[in-house]
Formats: sequence, C-alpha cells, structure tokens
Amino acid sequence: MKGFTLLEVMVALAIMAGVILTVITSYNYHLSIISRDREETIAILLARAKLEEPNFINGEKKSGTFAPDWPGIGWEAEVNPSGIIPGINKLIFTVNWDDKRKKLALVKYLAPGSL
Repeated sequence: MKGFTLLEVMVALAIMAGVILTVITSYNYHLSIISRDREETIAILLARAKLEEPNFINGEKKSGTFAPDWPGIGWEAEVNPSGIIPGINKLIFTVNWDDKRKKLALVKYLAPGSL
C-alpha cells in the first residue's frame, strides 16, 4: 500500500501549526514595534519643531497640545537649574500621547541670558 498513515498526517499538521503560529506571532510583534517607533518619531519631530519656534523659551506658556494637526499629543516644558554647572539651566520638554500613558522627554541646556 502506498500513502501516509493517519499518525504521519497528524504529526505533519502539528509541525505546520507550530510553524504558522510562530510566524504569525513574530509578524504581530514586529508590527507593534513599527507602530511604537512611528509614534515616537512623530513625538520627537513635534518636540524639536516646538523647541525651534522663535521665542518659545521666553514664552509664558509651559504646556499645551499640538492641535489642530495632532490633537491627541500634548507637551509640557519645565526649566530648572542644571545642578552640574552653575548658571546653566536645564529645559525638560516632555511630549505625551495616548491619554498621557506614553511619554518622551527631550533635555536642552540653556546658556545664561537665553531665558
């Protein structure tokens, strides 16, 4: 007789199921990494654009959103003494999104007189 036994077919199906499950899991994991990287890239670019605005450091506004283009993304700015070098201030610019569950901070050191 020629052909496969039931046991051989079941073993082959079990191996294929394991391979397919591994491929699907890997694919979903990498899609989530791509999504996270996209969100972080958008946050960094928005933060750098805000920091480069004229008179941003001298402004009174210390928090806000990037509305209307990016309404779900907010920002906060905080200026503190650096603690490392006297006279140098540290600007911590935090970008948050996903209802403030995700955050990213950029730090910029400011020379005297730039405030």
